Amino acid sequence: MTISARFQPARTHEDLGPSFFDPVEAARFPNHILRVRNQVWAERIGLGELTEHEWVRHFGEFQPLPGSLPQPLALRYHGHQFRHYNPDLGDGRGFLFAQMCDLADGRLLDLATKGSGQTPWSRAGDGRLTLKGGVREVLASEMLDALGVNTSKSFSLIETGERLMRGDEPSPTRSSVLVRLSHSHIRIGTFQRLAYLGETDQIAALLHHSVAHYLPACHRPTIAETAVAVLSDVVGRVANMGAQWMLAGFVHGVLNTDNINITGESFDYGPWRFIPELEPGFTAAYFDQQGLYAFGRQPDALLWNLTRFAECLLPLADKTALETTLGEFQPALQAAFATSMLRRLGLAPMGAEADRTLAREVWSYLTKSRTAFEQFFFDWYGGDARADRAKQSPAAASYASDEFANVRTAMQRHTPMPNAKLDHPYFNGSEPCTMLIDEVEAIWLPIAAQDDWSVFEAKRQQIALMADAFGNAAQPVA
Repeated sequence: MTISARFQPARTHEDLGPSFFDPVEAARFPNHILRVRNQVWAERIGLGELTEHEWVRHFGEFQPLPGSLPQPLALRYHGHQFRHYNPDLGDGRGFLFAQMCDLADGRLLDLATKGSGQTPWSRAGDGRLTLKGGVREVLASEMLDALGVNTSKSFSLIETGERLMRGDEPSPTRSSVLVRLSHSHIRIGTFQRLAYLGETDQIAALLHHSVAHYLPACHRPTIAETAVAVLSDVVGRVANMGAQWMLAGFVHGVLNTDNINITGESFDYGPWRFIPELEPGFTAAYFDQQGLYAFGRQPDALLWNLTRFAECLLPLADKTALETTLGEFQPALQAAFATSMLRRLGLAPMGAEADRTLAREVWSYLTKSRTAFEQFFFDWYGGDARADRAKQSPAAASYASDEFANVRTAMQRHTPMPNAKLDHPYFNGSEPCTMLIDEVEAIWLPIAAQDDWSVFEAKRQQIALMADAFGNAAQPVA
């Protein structure tokens, strides 16, 4: 077997005990056609030398990786779905397959699945993933990664040869199994399940596990102090993720508590969208008729979810301390928003006041002008140093308007980041890389009609070019 000697397997989730998961078996699929292999991250975890046959054995047939979990684990959790509590959740079409360490920084990482078959938590579902759903998740995660969002990585996508019936796709439709790489799959909903069951000792055990493996800086002398420190850390991480979403123009679509993890890592992409222009009421899910998770309401949704997390910690910590800690969310979001704005514009910080002013003026301009969202950041990456280039943009007339004047003034106070690649081939192109819904459908159409993956691969290459231009391309270990 061609697994690198540097591969560092782990199986820490087993330490939580059997009440946190159910051992399961993967579905047996009639076919295995490898469609996506994330070679950069495979090398980062010591699996880059796998042959295609070995890759399919592990990520299509789910033969255990040496030294890691001996059997897949369907994780148990609860959650609020559109603010209605559901105690019947859990991994219904996926499982935790393996754990290992990132060879670059030593972080514990998970390989988990989507579409790998039924589990005790499948309810009436078939446990499968459509090929279109797998393609969409690859596109979402790679686009977000390129834009600097802390996100799960699409590690593998294998077409599995089944025909699935779905109400939201022309059916029968093709099937797939996805493997994603993440730092953690411990959700707010994982804690909610224990609170619902009244298992305070298990909440404490999960808290200690989280500190030991994911949040070591949160260790404190007492469990009460540790609980408050963990909440504070998670508040900061989730606020940062929310700010990154907003500056990416991304709408997650389903911000339920089971879709928020303690490491503040974006994951599980269902009805996602990128906004064409700044519209606070833009929604991703056709069934979100109330606009609960609309683009502009995502920060509120994240804070609501964090409040549910704090409630789980009430048996362990002082209520006033937890409430005070939740108050850190808004300042953390504002600070992360300004930082994310600077990164999107490739500008160096010039002090809190100047940075906040720039962020405020840009957001106000984009809201009022309805300039194409990604076009703006493409045109002005590097700030005023790109002014001549911006004059050639489709949005040039808007940049000459009075309402843009305040943005221009604010940008002129900033200089490009020292590592900004202003002469990168991406920025010398004619247009930005975008991922609007019509483009996603255009990518899928030739796959569905002719099994033609060329448009999909061309888009992935464009995303990779953008990631390199922004300095967000993942690097293999030396």
